[in-house]
Amino acid sequence: MVFVNKTVLNGSPDLPLLFLLLQLLIAVVLLHVAAMFITRVEIPKLELETAKKLTPVVLVNIIGLIFNTLCLRDVEASFFQIARGLVLPLTIIVFSMHTRTVPSVRVGIAAGTVAIGFLLGVAPISATVPAHVAPSGLSLFYGVLSSLFIAFHAVLIKSSLPYCNNSTIQLAYWTNLGSAIFLFPFVLFYREISTLEDLIHDSNWDGQVFLWGSIVTGVFGFLLCIAGLLSIKVTSPITHMFSSALRSVIQTLLGVWLLKDLMTVYVLSSDP
Repeated sequence: MVFVNKTVLNGSPDLPLLFLLLQLLIAVVLLHVAAMFITRVEIPKLELETAKKLTPVVLVNIIGLIFNTLCLRDVEASFFQIARGLVLPLTIIVFSMHTRTVPSVRVGIAAGTVAIGFLLGVAPISATVPAHVAPSGLSLFYGVLSSLFIAFHAVLIKSSLPYCNNSTIQLAYWTNLGSAIFLFPFVLFYREISTLEDLIHDSNWDGQVFLWGSIVTGVFGFLLCIAGLLSIKVTSPITHMFSSALRSVIQTLLGVWLLKDLMTVYVLSSDP
């Protein structure tokens, strides 16, 4: 997912919000198609009262996705998980504040280790490293905000499920549809549709990468969304983030292998 996303954003860096909007709409369409053939996939009734109750989780989700996309656009794929390295510590903090509980010593040690890894990863890079590899302060800012909103989202999911009859499918539908609705005005405001029209007439732009990349990431993003919701439902936000840590390591190594990203000592030592 990360590498297809990165490939699309490399080819269309001026269309991050439109790219994200297409992914959300594809997820909504897939849910409708699945509901036609699978009885267990139930499309929820769009009621105003439910929408109001789910507004916090939807808003936190789309804000996190926006910063997540902007961060990935502006950093190397192998550095992406480093830039978002505070997800686990922030999730533990938010969850502890929300439940008014104190994490165990082991959880605290794990969070501290990851936080130190983040600091190592964003430490100043040697002058021998090409300038384009060094992440900008703005991209790191995107990464930190993405981590914060992902943490809030993970915690809100647990408390939002009762509003959807404890159905992860219904919550996924509300989340994707609501996020698309909130995102659409910003796509218009930043004139990304006009930008797309200009790119279509640009012979140097590969529209096939954008089209197929949107479809592929939309499909797999939808599957990951369902898997993530299920994981949080049956375990906890913190456990879900721990299970995501291994995926982060694999994604970083694949970024070096597939996209030829540069792996520094700092990045290698910081990956959770």
